[in-house]
Amino acid sequence: MKKYLILLLALIAALVLAACGDEGDSADGGESGGGDEDTLTIGISLPSATHGWMGALIDNAEQQAKELQESEGIEYVMTNAEDPNTQANDVDDLIAQGVDVIVMLPIESAALTPVGQKVKDAGIPLVIVDRELENDAATVVVKGDNEGIGINAGKYFIEQLNGKGKVVEISGPPSSVTEQRGSGFKEAIDGQEGMEIIASQSGDFSTEKSLEVMQNILQANPEIDAVFTQDDGMALGVLQAIKEAGRTDIQFVTGAGGAKGVFEDIQNDGLMSATFLYSPTMVRDAVQIAGDIAQGKDPEETIVIKEATQVTEENVDEYYDPESKF
Repeated sequence: MKKYLILLLALIAALVLAACGDEGDSADGGESGGGDEDTLTIGISLPSATHGWMGALIDNAEQQAKELQESEGIEYVMTNAEDPNTQANDVDDLIAQGVDVIVMLPIESAALTPVGQKVKDAGIPLVIVDRELENDAATVVVKGDNEGIGINAGKYFIEQLNGKGKVVEISGPPSSVTEQRGSGFKEAIDGQEGMEIIASQSGDFSTEKSLEVMQNILQANPEIDAVFTQDDGMALGVLQAIKEAGRTDIQFVTGAGGAKGVFEDIQNDGLMSATFLYSPTMVRDAVQIAGDIAQGKDPEETIVIKEATQVTEENVDEYYDPESKF
């Protein structure tokens, strides 16, 4: 009996020592492991810099992410993709890494919509920039006023052409941006019997592609009154094509974005007469919102829209920045 009592006491002592050891390990692990678990990370998925606007947007995204890293200790992982399939894989990787929030600018709206749903199904908040998805996967959408750009441009064309003219449209690749800018423009000029869109082709938001497309349009159409482009980078390609062709019938070209080269052409009384602001700095808002969400703050708005301000010779000096990278 005495032997069993000694064994029982020894067993109790061992259990007490083990419990103390576990408690100590838990406290140490909670401090060091908790530091790892408590580290917040934002995943950022953007297209590659195919033109000035996107290059400026990527710079702004990284600058804002670095500021959050320094001020709030929030880490970030940034990826850039040249096509929708690569971007889809990038987002899959971000989900697998267990990031706390994802910021995404979809290369194409339809192609990236299923990926957005994956993010939502994984329980990760999603902040969409610029081009919208075709479902409700986004927690917050940050964009410029794309429809407003089209509507404002259409009103400008009616005013400048007195409601009568042959117009060319240079659009972007398939996305919500392209659709909204184009539909806004058509909505504005609808009902103006003297206004006719004689050609509408995609310039893929590329200066080089727009140069090539406009060259073909100029050859096919001996009379054009004005050109509506959905992007300042494309507008620069259009201007080059018109200059090289020596065409004098075209009265003006408009763009969207706020590129330094476009502002300079407006200042110099060039063929570029107006553009509509769509600043790449919008991504700063998106990254900041992602940082707030990661820290448990509810977003104040689910849709943030930046105003499509019209810029002409009358106010271009207010927006021109000679040091701008865009």
